[in-house]
Amino acid sequence: MKRYVASQLLAWKDSSRRKPLVLRGARQVGKTWLVENVLAGTFNRFVKIDLEKRRDLHPYFDGSLEPQTLLKYLELAAGRIVPGETLLFFDEIQACPRAIMALRYFYEQLPDLHVVAAGSLLEFAFGEISVPVGRLQYLHVHPMTFYEYLLALGKEPAAEHSLSLPEKVPEPIQSTILDELRNYFFVGGMPEAVKSYRDTESMLSAFQVQSEIIESYRDDFAKYKPRTDPACLDAVFLNAAKKIGEQIKYTRLDEGHSGQMNRKAFDLLVKAKILNKIPSCDPSGLPLGATANPKKFKASVLDIGLLQRICQVPAPLEMQKNNLLAMYRGKLAEQFVAQELIAWHTSELFYWSRDARGSSAEVDYLAVKNGMIYPIEVKSGSSGTLRSLHLFLDKYPHCPRGIVLYSDTYSHLSDQKLLFLPLYCAAIVGDRRPGIL
Repeated sequence: MKRYVASQLLAWKDSSRRKPLVLRGARQVGKTWLVENVLAGTFNRFVKIDLEKRRDLHPYFDGSLEPQTLLKYLELAAGRIVPGETLLFFDEIQACPRAIMALRYFYEQLPDLHVVAAGSLLEFAFGEISVPVGRLQYLHVHPMTFYEYLLALGKEPAAEHSLSLPEKVPEPIQSTILDELRNYFFVGGMPEAVKSYRDTESMLSAFQVQSEIIESYRDDFAKYKPRTDPACLDAVFLNAAKKIGEQIKYTRLDEGHSGQMNRKAFDLLVKAKILNKIPSCDPSGLPLGATANPKKFKASVLDIGLLQRICQVPAPLEMQKNNLLAMYRGKLAEQFVAQELIAWHTSELFYWSRDARGSSAEVDYLAVKNGMIYPIEVKSGSSGTLRSLHLFLDKYPHCPRGIVLYSDTYSHLSDQKLLFLPLYCAAIVGDRRPGIL
């Protein structure tokens, strides 16, 4: 499978400013696969040490963290480790927090050795140690994007068209890509689920994988003790997933626990990259985060495939709907756009909301491109029904135009400052790629 972050991994390997690299992301998004299948083959030797399985090696990190001392022990367990020739990979490094501390000394005293670490609950290990600030590099790994999903299925032309400017793509091709997106809504981007669907051509097979991943996450909640109640984490996880697209109140996430306990559970799930917090903000200027309201927010889940499994969306019924925005009351479409924006563009996502007596308004997401702010609506209606978007553009005239992501082909209403794009174009909206804004 081709992954977007593969080029970043290879660039790290050859960088003159290289530091030990820590891959971050939720469990089973493909961190270990990337190291083993993209990076390892570019070295003469590859040494992998899984610190969750090899707890017998933890005592080596209890004493001196000098790299040369540690390598003497590690070589006995894993074989020769030669700077410049060997890739040393610490998998599940969160299981041994002092191994994270040791990374700074590899950077300071053995810079020629390529060291990579991966872990899924790193924030909790960071709470037990002094984090080596400035001596590590981080790379976030997300579930497979829609583009990567198409590549995995061998549909390279559709994948390339999905990242092309839509006005240059024939309408029949745009419609074909939207049909492919319908399947992605249910298969999602967890690599094992995509592989299972590709190999079996059965969505039921992908659903089974998704159910197993969800259960593994819920089993992990026991590891959060004593930081919070695992039962509270479980309830908050499930209920937040069911509220995609809605403003969230902590007290309503789990009535069996206090709002404060629910907030703590929600924040832990955000740190673990299982949930994403999307605050409301004032788009008068940049950065958007400067005006974020921590008490007024929405959420998205790690992956759209996991979302539909958590919510038990009736796939046979929903897939019959022609309009992607009508599927599961529009929640799948909103989740998809959030997931794509986070993967392609930004780790922090925001939306706009105005509460006024008799005239509340909300715009689903905000994107930044070349220092300009663009409101994004995920809607199925015509321009006449986009009241909130028109209110936004009137209130913030410095924003050049509004973007509507919908279940149809490209259209441009210049007199209304509106650009209508096929839903899959979420990938080319934002601040890290050349786009159409």
